[in-house]
Amino acid sequence: MKSGHTDILTGDWIDRLAPQASRPYLRLARLDRPIGTWLLLFPCWWSTALAATRESFLTALWYGLLFAIGAIVMRGAGCTINDLFDRDIDAMVERTRVRPLASGAISVPQALAFLAMQLLIGLGVLLLLPPVAIVVGAISMLLVVPYPLMKRITDWPQAWLGLTFNWGALVGWTAMTAPAGRSLADAFTLPPDLLAPVLLYIGGLFWTLGYDTVYAHQDKLDDIKVGVRSTALRLGRASPRWIGFFYLLATLLWAGAAIAAHRAPLALLGPALGAGHFIWQMRRWNQDDPASCLMIFRSNRFTGWLMLAGFAIAALATTA
Repeated sequence: MKSGHTDILTGDWIDRLAPQASRPYLRLARLDRPIGTWLLLFPCWWSTALAATRESFLTALWYGLLFAIGAIVMRGAGCTINDLFDRDIDAMVERTRVRPLASGAISVPQALAFLAMQLLIGLGVLLLLPPVAIVVGAISMLLVVPYPLMKRITDWPQAWLGLTFNWGALVGWTAMTAPAGRSLADAFTLPPDLLAPVLLYIGGLFWTLGYDTVYAHQDKLDDIKVGVRSTALRLGRASPRWIGFFYLLATLLWAGAAIAAHRAPLALLGPALGAGHFIWQMRRWNQDDPASCLMIFRSNRFTGWLMLAGFAIAALATTA
């Protein structure tokens, strides 16, 4: 069950199965709420599938496994960084006041040690990729670290989250198409055709602008009280129109990525199915109901699966 208006559950698998000492760390890494991991992972999987062919599909599955492990630990690391910056604000917001750092269940030194462990695991995963993919993946940290500060300086922190969460669209494509050597030159040799992953990445940015604006509507009253900013506050009652526009742009850009990757028409199935889910979201969403906001936000995992299905079908139908 939930404790008040919070996305933290009590009596869940962590409380039932995990050792007592580990529970605050598992909640700090958001392992009890995997939707963020899915939203971070799908752009990696999409670009990997979009670059794959029937012959390279097993390689794509291997990278897909690495990206899954990486998404779990790096989403946890990002949440740890976020909660370190926001622990005082989180303590004043109903939905977040029981988070481990805000509630005092974990100290700052303990959180820093946990962060270091997660980053080391993430580095281990990254080093299994081709050299240029390692470089591209490492650059993402320039986006991850400043993200918690964005809500203090701009009305568009959701745009920065979009830049951060969809970076995997560039990493997955690069891993599949870059040279497999291990020389220094290979680390700085980009694939010749980057239009498809760039369109996929920008489309993901608009997708995130949509779903995270929905999410931010849960906290708009608390955000006003504590003085932080969001697209939910910036767009206000016009949010549904803007989110619909963001989703439209995402769909068009994803379709453009499928065409640029020479995977049309089969790969267009993904954006088409995703668009249908976007329409369902907009018809069901009540921006004044926190439960509706959370439900619609979480439903974006279906967008991810629908997109992946279309791209995977296209890959299996394509020969090198």
